[in-house]
Amino acid sequence: MKRMIALKEWAIVCKALEDGKQILLLRKGGIMEFRKGFEMKHNEFFLYPTYEHQSKNSIKDEYIPYLESLLYDRHDNEKKYDSNKNSINLFAQVYEIIEITDRAILPKLQNYHIWNNEYVTMRINYNPTKPLNILLLRIFKIKEPLLVDIKDEWAGCKSWLNIDVDKKWENFELTDYLNRGLRDKSNIIGNDRDDNNKKTLIEPVLNDYRFNEIAKGIKEAVSNK
Repeated sequence: MKRMIALKEWAIVCKALEDGKQILLLRKGGIMEFRKGFEMKHNEFFLYPTYEHQSKNSIKDEYIPYLESLLYDRHDNEKKYDSNKNSINLFAQVYEIIEITDRAILPKLQNYHIWNNEYVTMRINYNPTKPLNILLLRIFKIKEPLLVDIKDEWAGCKSWLNIDVDKKWENFELTDYLNRGLRDKSNIIGNDRDDNNKKTLIEPVLNDYRFNEIAKGIKEAVSNK
């Protein structure tokens, strides 16, 4: 069994990323990372949806029904299936990391994410000696979601997890896929020798044009242009 890296993120934010509603994450580091701040240790990772700490008081009003639907579906699935499992639907690649310390920039980003003003202000004020990291991510939808065991040691304010993945991910290389070109919908091969059907593992949520357009807008907002 191979192990790969996953980054914890609110389930409602994962949903927004999956739907192409945003391409950025905000990071400063949690309680366990207070001294050093958040560290971008990996450029490619799965996104592990978590239900810890997320609240309707932290997101824009129009996204509250989506959060309520997520919570209802999770409760319903826990009754039907194994409550000790979590489903991973997204893979991410870091496009760019932008550090900001000026809270005056935050209103210029409000159209690019689902959090409300109170939450993003709280994030930049937390651990004030550290900058707020804006992670611009290229998001990919996993064709067959990963079902992983929920481990006790994953609870709490930690960012990175090591998750077990099945055999088809053993020779997974996102770079190979990107080099072939996203526009022609080239396949990612799990293992050429074992998989003659060349099953596709992931597909981009946004096409190149749309992603670059949004990323450009974010960078211009942050640079005060």
